[in-house]
Amino acid sequence: MRDVLDQIVRWWETGERFGLATVVGTFRSAPRPPGASMAVRDGEAVGSVSGGCVEGAVYELAREVAEGEPPVLQRYGVSDDEAFSVGLTCGGIIDVFVEAVSREAYPELGEIAASIAARRPVAVATIVAGPGPVGARRVIWPSRASGSLGSARLDDAVDDDVRGMLAQGLTGVRRYGPEGERRLDDLQVFVQSFAPAPRMLVFGAIDFAAAVARIGKFLGYHVVVCDARPVFATAKRFPDADEVVVKWPHDYLSATEVDGRTVICVLTHDPKFDVPLLEVALRTPAAYVGAMGSRRTHADRLARLREAGLPEAEIARLRSPIGLDLGARTPEETAVSIAAELIGLRWGGSGRPLTETTGRIHGDPAPGDGDTGDAL
Repeated sequence: MRDVLDQIVRWWETGERFGLATVVGTFRSAPRPPGASMAVRDGEAVGSVSGGCVEGAVYELAREVAEGEPPVLQRYGVSDDEAFSVGLTCGGIIDVFVEAVSREAYPELGEIAASIAARRPVAVATIVAGPGPVGARRVIWPSRASGSLGSARLDDAVDDDVRGMLAQGLTGVRRYGPEGERRLDDLQVFVQSFAPAPRMLVFGAIDFAAAVARIGKFLGYHVVVCDARPVFATAKRFPDADEVVVKWPHDYLSATEVDGRTVICVLTHDPKFDVPLLEVALRTPAAYVGAMGSRRTHADRLARLREAGLPEAEIARLRSPIGLDLGARTPEETAVSIAAELIGLRWGGSGRPLTETTGRIHGDPAPGDGDTGDAL
């Protein structure tokens, strides 16, 4: 929807009613990803759901829904008699959900658009098929939500899942029972996340960094590995990283964008690299700054940071030694301990075994208005 957002908000603001078709599922070589949208009003269409293959059929269906037909989930694919009519000649299959949009039918659209424009994370969860009220919508921010999918239990289950998806920038369909049971049932909820993937900046091109990059990518981060040594900082050594940068770490960090969801992992444990880097890192709004090293290395690092003039409040932000106490020894185990610390900080977990805790497993979101974008 991001591609057509400006246009549909203009239509919405003037009180028009129009059809909105959104790709909610793809199979094989589908031409557009989930979330691709086309908005339709009489005689006009913006956006695309298939790159041209089924646009005519989707246009007619969206126009009918805008004129009063109920929302519908329609599948388009190739068969012998439709490959060159309303099918996909690429051989793929797409599921398209079509709904009517107006100020009355979609009152949250203006606030959603404002959050997207401000780069504040927001997700829209819509029932697209199943026993629930098809078309019911819930808008979810990191710490608040608006609307209902039909029952409080379903809302709670979806909120938990969507906040995890939103933190990772994921879009897709989740299946539930009518009361939120997670059993791959027939109630299908399409979740569209509007948030750039959070960034993980890994400094130090060592074997531990390769494992951290791998698990960071698995958790949904956009991973950058940076080191000043070109012989070590190569894409071949870090195939899971989105970017590999050859630059002095503190110079790179000083010149790159860091926001409240950025994670910084300093794995160099070499004073000439990590002290200048941490001087910069601890003054950024990053959600997490962790540094690897023994307790002796940590004590020496703190002394050097104090000598460099960092106040205690900034030094207190440093997570060092990095990770949770899992007894990790290998690079992969250490990466798991770092990931566990990140997840615990993101959701307020205690790090204790669940057998030692009581109450809800998924705790309530942190207080706030949900628009700060400060999830890890």
